[in-house]
Amino acid sequence: MRLFLLIFLLVSTGLAGAGITAVLASGLDGTMPIIAAAALGAVIGVPVAWLITKRIASLG
Repeated sequence: MRLFLLIFLLVSTGLAGAGITAVLASGLDGTMPIIAAAALGAVIGVPVAWLITKRIASLG
């Protein structure tokens, strides 16, 4: 569980940052698109972190 949380923090931060960058690059500079992109990055980060954690756990 600890490994999952650490990976989730890294993955969700990266995905949220990429989403915010994409929103700002497309010209949407309002508050709601930025918050939505950050939230979507965090939500998508859960299954991605779970898959990465599962693969790392299967190595050991």
